[in-house]
Amino acid sequence: MMQNNILKYEAVSISFAEEKAVNEVSFNLKKGEILGVVGESGSGKSTIIKSIMRILNSDGVIDSGRIIFEEDNLLDKSEKEMQGIRGAKIGMIFQDSASSLCPIRTIGDQIIEAMKAHGKADKARFKEHALTLFEKLNFKDVERIWDSYPFELSGGMNQRVGIAIAMLLNPPLLLADEPTSALDYKATNQVMDELKRLRDIYDTSIILVTHDISVVSMVADNVLVLKQGKIMEYGKVKSVLENPQNDYTKLLLSAVPERGSDGWNLSNLS
Repeated sequence: MMQNNILKYEAVSISFAEEKAVNEVSFNLKKGEILGVVGESGSGKSTIIKSIMRILNSDGVIDSGRIIFEEDNLLDKSEKEMQGIRGAKIGMIFQDSASSLCPIRTIGDQIIEAMKAHGKADKARFKEHALTLFEKLNFKDVERIWDSYPFELSGGMNQRVGIAIAMLLNPPLLLADEPTSALDYKATNQVMDELKRLRDIYDTSIILVTHDISVVSMVADNVLVLKQGKIMEYGKVKSVLENPQNDYTKLLLSAVPERGSDGWNLSNLS
């Protein structure tokens, strides 16, 4: 595990309306590694993973750098090529999976529809594959979940379903954008257990964007600390959290947000 780099994010700078959002950021991600990316709101966390998926807003511009995924620069790919990479090679989990699910269609119907978009046609075979994945992720009563509508499931269960859907094509890289920000402590633990299980079963590489430092300490191997688009600290989780070298990291650790908040607010701290 974690012998080879699957992703190299090399000196990337990104601007929105000519305002720098990410400034010369570099990091590597090895196979099977979980990288936590932390910082205040507006620090560039989500922008980084959106740039990997090439789904920046229309006014977002990658000014410089390279994003090397499996030896290819994603910035050289056409939109058609990226459509083949998204989902199949790089999965993404959003902040609120329930909002991306259709409320009037069952989970199973939506999974089948998603697979059709990737050229998968055998419904029975794919249902079997999906339910097997559900079971590996310790879902209870998998047939009931398959037949359920999103509103019949809890927020935590919808989020776990969203992770499972993102993994149905077994992408080697999974991007998670604040996946626990709307969840209570119990549901957060379940989602983190699920991410760790995916890594252990499939050797999946994961980038976890979060404002909750406790989440990083639970699952990540390495952590990247951002402030206003610049790297403040980058290294092993245990080393950074127990012996931070940067003053901003120290301040961040002293201002751990309450669960359910929108992130750190350091404006009142000295």
